[in-house]
Amino acid sequence: MKKVGIIMGSDSDLPIVQKAVDTLRTLVIPCEVHVYSAHRTPDEARDFARNAREAGFGAIIAAAGMAAHLAGALAANTTLPVIGIPCKSTNLDGIDALLSTVQMPTGIPVATVAINGGANAALLAAQILAVSDAELAAALDAKRASDARKVLEKDAAVAAQLNV
Repeated sequence: MKKVGIIMGSDSDLPIVQKAVDTLRTLVIPCEVHVYSAHRTPDEARDFARNAREAGFGAIIAAAGMAAHLAGALAANTTLPVIGIPCKSTNLDGIDALLSTVQMPTGIPVATVAINGGANAALLAAQILAVSDAELAAALDAKRASDARKVLEKDAAVAAQLNV
C-alpha cells in the first residue's frame, strides 16, 4: 500500500496533524510525518516532494497556518495529490491560511479541506489511495456505514427523550 506523507510547517500544527495520523492509522494506512517549512527549510520541503513518489507515497498532506505556502510549495514539486490543511492562527482565525492554501494558480492544484480539518484530509487521502485499492475502499465504506449508524443511534435517543 502507498504511504501518505504528512508535512507540517511548524510543530505547533501537531494537534491538527495528530487527527490526520489517527485517522490514517484507523484505516491501517502507513504515514510518515515531518516538520518542513516552505520558508525556513525550502530545500528540505522541495526534496521531500520531488522524491515522494519514488519513496512510496501516494498522497501528501500539508498543514500550515498564516501565510500557508507549504501545500503550494510541495505541489509545485510533485504531481502526487497534495491536500492542504489550513491551520487556525491567532491573527485571522485561519482565514488567511485558507485563502493561501486554496488560491493556487492553474496547473498546480492543491485540494483543500476545512480550517483545522486534519481528519478530513486523511479521509480524502484514503479515498485517493482507494481508487486502486479495493480493500481500502471497503474499509472506507464500512467507516461510512458505522458513522451513519452512530448518527441514527443519536437520533433515536433524542427522539425518545423529546418526542413524547
